[in-house]
Amino acid sequence: MAKPRIIGLIPARGGSKGIPGKNLRSLGGKPLLQLAHEAAMNSGVVERVILSTDSEEIATLGRKVGIEVPFLRPAEFAQDDTPMIAVLKHLIEHLRASGDVPDAIMILQPTAPLRRAEHLRKAGELLVPEEVDSVVGVTEIPQHYAPHYAMKVTPEGRLTHYLPDSASIKRRQDVPKAYSRDGTVYLFRLSTLEKYNDIYGANCIPLVVPSDETLNLDTPEDWEQAERVFARTASR
Repeated sequence: MAKPRIIGLIPARGGSKGIPGKNLRSLGGKPLLQLAHEAAMNSGVVERVILSTDSEEIATLGRKVGIEVPFLRPAEFAQDDTPMIAVLKHLIEHLRASGDVPDAIMILQPTAPLRRAEHLRKAGELLVPEEVDSVVGVTEIPQHYAPHYAMKVTPEGRLTHYLPDSASIKRRQDVPKAYSRDGTVYLFRLSTLEKYNDIYGANCIPLVVPSDETLNLDTPEDWEQAERVFARTASR
C-alpha cells in the first residue's frame, strides 16, 4: 500500500477571544505556530506545512519560524462562525491552482501544544490502508463524565437519564468508554471531503492520545496549565 502524500495545514485566525492573541504567544520559548510546525516536519509523514491566517502579524511570525504562507485568508473565511470546511476548501482551491494537490491534509491546530511528532507519525501510518477515510486524535473521557452517567432535566422538571439505555447499566464495569476529540490531529483524504463534505467519512480511525499527552488551549486556565507542563519539562 502506497503512503498518501500529506500536506499540513495550520489554521490560525486572528482575534481570539478565549485567550487574546494566543496564536502569537509562546510556550517553552517557542511560538505555538513553531511547535505545530516542528512536530509536523519531524514526523516524517508531512511533506509541506501551510499556514492559513487572515492576520498579517500571524503571517509574519509564521514566515519567521519557517512555515509557508502563500496567501492571506480572505475575511469571509475568517469569521467567528466560519466552518473549518470553508477554510479547507479555500486551501484546496489554492493547491489546485498551484498544481500541487496532495492525497490528504493534516489539520494542526496551534492550540494543541503537547502534540508530538510521534503522534503525527502514527496518524500517518493509520491512514495508509485505502479503505481508511480519516484519522482523528481523541482522548478518553474520565469515566464519571461518560455520557451514560449524564442526566437531564425534562421540561416538566423531572431528572432522568440522558441516554435511553443508561438505565439498563447496573455496574460501573459495564459503562462503555467514551472519547473526546482533543485537537492533536485531524487527518483526512481529499476524496473523503469530496465524497462526504466532511473530514470524517464513513471509516474514521481514532488515534487515542493519553490524557497526559494532550491539552487544548481554550481558556486562560488552560494556558496556565500549559505553562506548568512546559516548566516541568524544561526542568528535567
